[in-house]
Amino acid sequence: MKYARLTKEQFDELQPEFVNFLATQTIDKAEWDKIKVEKPEVAEQELDIFSDLIWEGVLSRAEYLENFSKNHIFLFQCFEKHIESIVLKSMVADTNFLTKEGLQWLSDNMFTENIEMKIGKKEYVEERNISIFGLIQQGSFLSDGQLFKQINSIVNS
Repeated sequence: MKYARLTKEQFDELQPEFVNFLATQTIDKAEWDKIKVEKPEVAEQELDIFSDLIWEGVLSRAEYLENFSKNHIFLFQCFEKHIESIVLKSMVADTNFLTKEGLQWLSDNMFTENIEMKIGKKEYVEERNISIFGLIQQGSFLSDGQLFKQINSIVNS
């Protein structure tokens, strides 16, 4: 596998797409049920192939990622050849960006000495989608990029 197998919940959400995927291989429900029983290794391969196809589609469309921890916020904008980042670090130990109050505190203290901001740009070392998948495995999630865009526009003005 190139990425990771989808969870049962993700497969459940994508059941119509999975049925279409099997249909493109002329596998109907009866045939699929038979494969699961008689050739479980083939069924496993089909699940893996489908998972990689879904991940490839999602990652190819990924433009913004965010990763929040207690004292850090990592914001990413993904381009074809490189990724840009904005990293916010609270200099106040008891800040918690995982709470509504912590985010309000960030808003109030954004451009003060209480927040350390680093802006970066890095060429992908690996293939773009594999690099983005690595960030997701580390806790990042896809976003609309609103926070990245807001901070970036202020910094660049």
